[in-house]
Amino acid sequence: MAAEFLLVTGGAGFIGANLVHRLIRTTGFGVINLDNLTYAGNLESLADISSDSRYVFAKGDIGNREFVRHLLNQYQPVAIMNLAAESHVDRSIVDAAAFLQTNVVGTYNLLEEARTYWEILPADRKQSFRFVHISTDEVYGSLGESGKFSETSRTLPNSPYSASKASSDHFVRAFFHTYGLPTVTTNCSNNYGPYQFPEKLIPLIISNALDGKPLPVYGDGGNIRDWIYVEDHCAALQMILQNNTPGEVYNIGADDEQKNIDVVRQICAVLEEVRPAAGNEKLAERGLKHYTDLITFVPDRPGHDRRYAIDSSKIKAEVGWTPAVKFRDGLRRTVDWYIAHTEWVEHVRSGAYQDWIHKNYAWRLEEKK
Repeated sequence: MAAEFLLVTGGAGFIGANLVHRLIRTTGFGVINLDNLTYAGNLESLADISSDSRYVFAKGDIGNREFVRHLLNQYQPVAIMNLAAESHVDRSIVDAAAFLQTNVVGTYNLLEEARTYWEILPADRKQSFRFVHISTDEVYGSLGESGKFSETSRTLPNSPYSASKASSDHFVRAFFHTYGLPTVTTNCSNNYGPYQFPEKLIPLIISNALDGKPLPVYGDGGNIRDWIYVEDHCAALQMILQNNTPGEVYNIGADDEQKNIDVVRQICAVLEEVRPAAGNEKLAERGLKHYTDLITFVPDRPGHDRRYAIDSSKIKAEVGWTPAVKFRDGLRRTVDWYIAHTEWVEHVRSGAYQDWIHKNYAWRLEEKK
């Protein structure tokens, strides 16, 4: 058993898998990955570290207090990093119940167990313990043409997803101020990079373009997001774990604002370099010559925030973190990764990744009581 463990919830998701990889690769910590393996949880993303003695997978729900208690007692983690969440806005619009259950009730139950565990720790371990809650800039609502979200911005969520995350953020804050639980909250801008579920904008556009399918763009394509390469986000989380002030909020962004339509066009441009449209049989079958010919504007989704932008001056000044990857470079890395991992993409799109999980992890999938 490793000397010290971190409990990472939601570690089989997009950001979670990248974070677990980074922690195993760059630190001496052991990592317990607590994930309920809902549709976006994919253990195939962690197959290369599955046999590492410092990595432990535990299938379970953060809302299952008995199971969480069991993990805390068994592994005695020095920190909890909470990434477990339902995260897709479109799905929350169709049915918000799962978002309420996981993001609000689940986080509350996790906080309660963390508090009980923390209160009986020896003094030195109690002082160093942290509950790091990973959230989103969407809790702040929508910006106008100027300005940026700071840690003191009001929370004005406009979708069921962002409302559920804002609620969880408030519970984390309350547990610090009411009980003294040493919590830290991060609110990050839009992530992109390896292992992202193909329903999200960038991997969806990459996959659809290569398959000669329409590239859907909401509304006029003018919605603006502040994009951050997932490895930069994970580096920030690692640094915050090591250098933070309990009770504080840290906004994480890369100062890379892009209109959705420009993101789509840049993906098309990168694909033209690495997989020219002239050689794409799927495009030829449709009589199209360029990836941009596939762009299709679709009706905007309800409550679609117009612009997000993050002021990261606090984390830069207090923690010493700065983003390392510019959007154009990160986008090229992302396109290259998806092209090199077509089997991973196909397993996700077909649902075969769930069969892979049961084939390779069947002996671990029963929740311990």
